[in-house]
Amino acid sequence: MADTFDLIVLGSGPGGYVAAIRAAQLGLKAAIVERENLGGICLNWGCIPTKALLRSAEIFHYMQHAKDYGLVAEKISADLDAVVKRSRGVAKQLNQGVTHLMKKNKITVFMGEGKLTGKGTLAVTAADGKTSDLAAKNIIVATGARARDLPFAKADGKRVWTYRHAMTPPEMPSKLLVIGSGAIGIEFASFYNDMGAEVTVVEMLDRVVPVEDADVSAFLEKALKKQGMTIMTGAGVDKLDVTASGVKAAIKGKDGKVVTSEFSHVIVAIGIVPNTENIGLEALGVKTERGHIVTDPMCKTNVDGLYAIGDVTAPPWLAHKASHEGVIAVEAIAGKHPHAMDVRNIPGCTYCHPQIASVGLTEAKAKEAGHEVKVGNFPFIGNGKAIALGEAEGFIKTVFDAKTGELLGAHMIGAEVTELIQGYTIGKTLETTEAELIETVFPHPTLSEMMHESVLAAYGRTLHM
Repeated sequence: MADTFDLIVLGSGPGGYVAAIRAAQLGLKAAIVERENLGGICLNWGCIPTKALLRSAEIFHYMQHAKDYGLVAEKISADLDAVVKRSRGVAKQLNQGVTHLMKKNKITVFMGEGKLTGKGTLAVTAADGKTSDLAAKNIIVATGARARDLPFAKADGKRVWTYRHAMTPPEMPSKLLVIGSGAIGIEFASFYNDMGAEVTVVEMLDRVVPVEDADVSAFLEKALKKQGMTIMTGAGVDKLDVTASGVKAAIKGKDGKVVTSEFSHVIVAIGIVPNTENIGLEALGVKTERGHIVTDPMCKTNVDGLYAIGDVTAPPWLAHKASHEGVIAVEAIAGKHPHAMDVRNIPGCTYCHPQIASVGLTEAKAKEAGHEVKVGNFPFIGNGKAIALGEAEGFIKTVFDAKTGELLGAHMIGAEVTELIQGYTIGKTLETTEAELIETVFPHPTLSEMMHESVLAAYGRTLHM
């Protein structure tokens, strides 16, 4: 006899475990299936432990610049093993937190490989080979994704790394090549550069962090070069020759010339591959596009009773999007009529140095969509708190519809912007216009005052610049 539930969630990342908790809150008997660690990649090998690494690198950076703050710090050094140990400790603490949440909400946890065996049925194979048969009226697939390998040089964990290897490095790179300048690539480039490695970033497109506003990309490239990184845009890696002592990379520049350079290690950050293989999708006829499961606005697939959320579905591939989708899917299952996901209101954050954060349309995308725009821009150098912090590099840019005043997008680069962006995200969710933002009182002295000034700048009313 199969164990029967109202809902089974396959995968316990930030989408899966949140979905299970919301189901329990709504009175549904819920189970969750996980093959490795509760909390998934995000908690154990992604968002959280990387931020712990970056925090250590940030403090190390400030210690090296202590004299800029009137302080003395001599003979400063970094202990990579201790930095990694702290990061793993943070991940372990949060993994234990998710375990507690499962118990608190009376969610049944099955550890093992899950596979759909039919409509509303699923089998879980544990590490000891024992199989449990489960059944539920509704199932949510939240299996996530993994790093994409280079076709001609698969990651080996020794010289060629994915993000996962880069979080527990066997040694400190001396000369590091990062292939790809999305959030993952740039964050690791920033971390290892601050820790003392010589870093080169290669990006196939014409600018770094290519999903961001062009002004943000340009500012970041200048900042990274100033920090000592080599940035190559419009370039690609044609070949990697891996040896026991290093890697030879043939890199084709934007001029078409191929130059071979030697590195101690390589991080490959060229995107993700959804975990859709061997989980029974094909037999059920689940529709996919480029491997990602196709869903409707309520996260439902083309198969009745089967839902999908997170990185296994369409972009943006962000943990907070997955969590919100989990809530939408469960509330739809429970007949609560939730609002559909609006990807225009999902913020994106990159925790490099300087930080990047954005929500909504870039200036270029807004114009492509047919909007006549008003654009505001305010620099960190015009903000008293930024100057007091010693963090006067960066800017905040806002994009409005010139006819209606609708906030179309906001784009930031500089200190703590990953915390500031939520103000604009709330504004977009509330469908705010420039009028409400101009009339809002921002506290002084704070970095958030720049958010106000950027809005004022779009309408020719800047006060402090």
